Amino acid sequence: MPIPSLLILGQGAVFSGGLAGWVGHTGPVGKSVLFLLALFSVVSWAIIVYKGLALHRAHAQSQTFLQVFRRSSKFSEVNSICGQLRASPLTGVFQAGYLEVNQQVRGGAGTAAGTAARPTVKSLDSLSRSLARAATVESTRLERRVSFLATTASVTPFIGLFGTVWGIMTAFGDIGRMGSANLAVVAPGISEALVTTAAGLAAAIPAAVFYNHYNSRIRVLGSMMDDFALEFLNIVERNFT
Repeated sequence: MPIPSLLILGQGAVFSGGLAGWVGHTGPVGKSVLFLLALFSVVSWAIIVYKGLALHRAHAQSQTFLQVFRRSSKFSEVNSICGQLRASPLTGVFQAGYLEVNQQVRGGAGTAAGTAARPTVKSLDSLSRSLARAATVESTRLERRVSFLATTASVTPFIGLFGTVWGIMTAFGDIGRMGSANLAVVAPGISEALVTTAAGLAAAIPAAVFYNHYNSRIRVLGSMMDDFALEFLNIVERNFT
């Protein structure tokens, strides 16, 4: 068989055009698998781009927030810039702590008649719980949609494997019908199997890489929130107890 004849597929169709040619010779089941994998891939890349920008803003604004917080002498000054740094999870933690401190200070005001009582915080445990709740809320916000990347990384290889098995079954079915195992008979099924395998891996690998990368960045932001909560508690303990 001459080498050019390797390009010939069933019924004399020329298998050309690269990936487009392969997809064009894929059967209905293979096309359905490819469509599903393409859908997973498109959504995953949209999340990758969105979360990449969101986490970059969150980290940059957190650094700015810490600089402002450590330079300021009053919580009210820090609170005034929170609206400009909403992407930072530290903003939510600070505002929860600031609200709790204000409520406790107002609740303790007026106990000394006719005198200006020193503002005090009644319960550091209550303040610590408020900071922990806010940190949990912010962590949940940072992790939103990232789990879809894990789903894509774990599911799409199996979807591609289904397309692979189906393509091989198609190839064997063609051999049975044609009574021949030459390349022109088996090539459509084998090409379908290989294309779906490659598509499954193409969807899974970037999702797995960015899922691990973003989880690492989220853990860093989580550590920043924990450190900030301790710093906030120390300041309150020194100045309001």
